[in-house]
Amino acid sequence: MNLTQSLSTFLLLLGVFGFAQSDSTAYVKRVLETTEIDLLFSYYGQDGTNAAVTGGQGTEELTDATSSIVVSIPMNANDVLTVDAGISAYSSASSSNVNPFDGGIANPASPFSASSGASRSDVLAHFNPSYRHSSEDRNSVWSGNAYVASEYDYFSLGIGGGYTRLFNEKNTELSVSGNVFFDKWNPQYPIELRNGFFDSRITGTGTYSPDFEVFADENRNSYSLSLGLSQVLGKRLQGSVFADVVLQQGLLSTPFQRVYFGDTESFFIEDFQLADDVERLPDTRLKIPIGARLNYYLGDRFVVRTYYRFYYDDWGITAHTLNLEVPIKLSDSFSLYPSYRYYTQQGADYFYAKETALSTFDFYTSDYDLSEFDAHQYGMGLRYKDIFTRAQLFGFGFKSVDLRLQKYDRSDGLDSFIISLGTTFVGN
Repeated sequence: MNLTQSLSTFLLLLGVFGFAQSDSTAYVKRVLETTEIDLLFSYYGQDGTNAAVTGGQGTEELTDATSSIVVSIPMNANDVLTVDAGISAYSSASSSNVNPFDGGIANPASPFSASSGASRSDVLAHFNPSYRHSSEDRNSVWSGNAYVASEYDYFSLGIGGGYTRLFNEKNTELSVSGNVFFDKWNPQYPIELRNGFFDSRITGTGTYSPDFEVFADENRNSYSLSLGLSQVLGKRLQGSVFADVVLQQGLLSTPFQRVYFGDTESFFIEDFQLADDVERLPDTRLKIPIGARLNYYLGDRFVVRTYYRFYYDDWGITAHTLNLEVPIKLSDSFSLYPSYRYYTQQGADYFYAKETALSTFDFYTSDYDLSEFDAHQYGMGLRYKDIFTRAQLFGFGFKSVDLRLQKYDRSDGLDSFIISLGTTFVGN
């Protein structure tokens, strides 16, 4: 859920802020002239047949609605305080099957249908304040941020900071940043693996008695370091390169995702197979993404924005991402943003389809997010901008509205879409 929700919010923020232009003048301006408010909303839906909650086979139907408000306040000529707060509410057929046995005779348990249990829906709330200080010559920027997020079975607390230096008459930009997250699970194991579970409807050869142990460590810590270099290469060409190093430690498995072994007996209640175990993954993970952007300004109406990223981690995943976006300026107020993204991934060493892992293995998962797959994403955006902020709301002028639609198709059958809407208001 976290990855999906985080992806929804990121795409929306990118749409709102991705095309702002820097303003370089002969005199020193305030970093931010007046308070800005961004109202963001997205709606995400997906479907598929490889749910990790039910061991790699079952419904992946999910919907998620995210709304947030971002307020940027100039504290003085050089400092800006930004507060990002929001909620994300989801309903998931797959996660409802943490306990699939509460439907009664009218709704027999099945991995391909939703249960009515408490895990069917949840709400994630986040609060993310940040502070940015610019030097008088605007060639140095220091920033700090904090992050708090909570949902039913997960709590996250983070802090971070960064430094940016501009050289060569602001044509070269070098940045470094770091973040630390301290997270804690409230594990929700599959109902059949909890102490005291018994159901007279169990069928199979022998007695259902899985060799299951709860996780001793319920914490997850993440440490990231990011480096970036941006360079104006000409009047029409701008490029940048970046690299990140992310180290995770602690409980990196998802406690409610089932695994079925190929060397054990199968047991069922109605049409639902009982878990042999939950996924077990190493307690450390090193991730290294490296990428580059190249933007070419064809003229007053067209810009070509390209992006490439290579990803590696020590679980065996390597991946490539290619992205192309061509903003088209239709008029002084309207712009279109068609886009295409291609992603290909080599699967993790610990991924096994249903009933192919063995009980003697140390690590295993049937989460298809860690499998080998290709994906295509197609997008279209429309932006309206009013540089004169003629429309007013509660004393704030309406600056822009950004509407985007993106469609995602994965080779394992998962498909999804996201609709995002962002509006910006500025103080008078």
